Amino acid sequence: MKVTKLWFADDRIYILTDGGETLWQSLLWYPRLKNATPEQRNRYRIDEEGIRWAEIDEDVSFESFTYDNPEPTGLNRIFREHPEIKPTSVAARLGISQPLFSDYLREKKTPSPERLESIKAEIRKIGAELAAI
Repeated sequence: MKVTKLWFADDRIYILTDGGETLWQSLLWYPRLKNATPEQRNRYRIDEEGIRWAEIDEDVSFESFTYDNPEPTGLNRIFREHPEIKPTSVAARLGISQPLFSDYLREKKTPSPERLESIKAEIRKIGAELAAI
């Protein structure tokens, strides 16, 4: 794959391939790139495998633009949008094993609707506790 254009919009990274295909990914997958300045984002190098931002130590492979999940969903999205909330802490508060919680985040396993609601309720509870400070 050869990239003819790269740009950022709406918290996404886009590329245009030499075949005319526009591909994108959410910057939630790449927090350093998401938080980079426009100047830092513009200092990249393209090689045969992907794109490299040396200054912020971030790499994006061309292959990743073809994954089925260009944007995080579910619990994964919640924790990526709010890195100040630690999944290990939420799991511990709920008594959920770390490996199982990790599987939920990576979408290797799906929590039951009741379990998902208990996780969301615990996150809301943490928010309420913080708001009360």
